[in-house]
Amino acid sequence: MAKKQAQRKGRLTVDDVRELALALPATQERPSYGTPGFRVSDKLFARVLDEDSIVLKVDFDHREALLQSQPEVFRVTPHYQDWPMVIVQLTTVKRPLLQSLLKEAWRRCASAKVLKAEQAPPAQAPSSRTVKKAPARKRGPARKA
Repeated sequence: MAKKQAQRKGRLTVDDVRELALALPATQERPSYGTPGFRVSDKLFARVLDEDSIVLKVDFDHREALLQSQPEVFRVTPHYQDWPMVIVQLTTVKRPLLQSLLKEAWRRCASAKVLKAEQAPPAQAPSSRTVKKAPARKRGPARKA
């Protein structure tokens, strides 16, 4: 356990990515090109490239802003240049930023049904004070046949 804590101090790991991604509703982990991939509504929103980096779905404008603001964290290879994806370096990204980016990528891929369920307040069992019973129906005299 001390080893895992030591790793967390310096950098995030693939296990951290898995924990954050699978915490999002309706997310499934399935292999993608031989590495762990994370999907919602059967759409890939993130995948592990190697032990030091992942790729996330983002829109092109946001990707440009990320690349310009934090080049030590974000990059794009020629392979991803024409795709709405950005590579995130686990060695330099901070956990809150990665969590936010995963959630944004998840939202881009989630179906309307999943998004609606995620935004709905949790159902609560009615308390005995709020339950109103319907008034008893009065029956007339029994009819003879």
